[in-house]
Amino acid sequence: MLVKQKAKYIQTLGQKKFRQQEGVFIAEGPKLVKELLEENKAAVKEIYALKDWIDENKKLLAKTEITEITAAELEKISQLSTSNKVLALVKQFETGKELAVRGKITLVLDCIQDPGNMGTIIRIADWFGVEQIVCSNDSADIYNPKVVQATMGSIARVKVFYSELKEWLAKQKDIRIYATMLEGQDVSTMKKLSEGIIIFGNESKGISDEILQLANVKITILRKRKAESLNAAVAAGIILSHIC
Repeated sequence: MLVKQKAKYIQTLGQKKFRQQEGVFIAEGPKLVKELLEENKAAVKEIYALKDWIDENKKLLAKTEITEITAAELEKISQLSTSNKVLALVKQFETGKELAVRGKITLVLDCIQDPGNMGTIIRIADWFGVEQIVCSNDSADIYNPKVVQATMGSIARVKVFYSELKEWLAKQKDIRIYATMLEGQDVSTMKKLSEGIIIFGNESKGISDEILQLANVKITILRKRKAESLNAAVAAGIILSHIC
């Protein structure tokens, strides 16, 4: 049974300020919650689920705090347009203060504000083995329920840092910084990379001028016809498929 006080508490976690205060985020749906349990069970604090989901996942749920609820109760606390069997409260992940970029591919997101794009880029990074992403402070919050949903569990495997990008990039000495642009070197002609920083810009404005000045190389996806631009997450997938 779900008490009113707990329901109100869960509803507040839809807002960034309350997520930050509590250090907790919401994850929903069978696939996402199962992935989080398998990847980092200790981070999953509480689970609220329908009886059939609990019965199907008993082995996975050992030593996890579980509350059985009805479909009507789940709908009240869900952040989704259609609730889906299970909701978990998960501790926000520790990223640490130091970020090593040598010997790795690091993505940099300059003002990526669409939650769906942010989550999909995290998922794409996971697919191609990219372990870390640095975001500008005005990018979407990775613990926004829409971002979490779009990652489909990859949020537990890719470290995401927020930083003042201009200052952070200026400190990255002796490492190639690639800016994704409408004009630049055709990414399909590039050799595979084992190290480098790749910047993706805002959905409508691209990379800001002050960040662009810090890049060593401009790269692009060759355009065949007249489409004005590519979705940021689509572009990330294409570029990583060529260089990883």
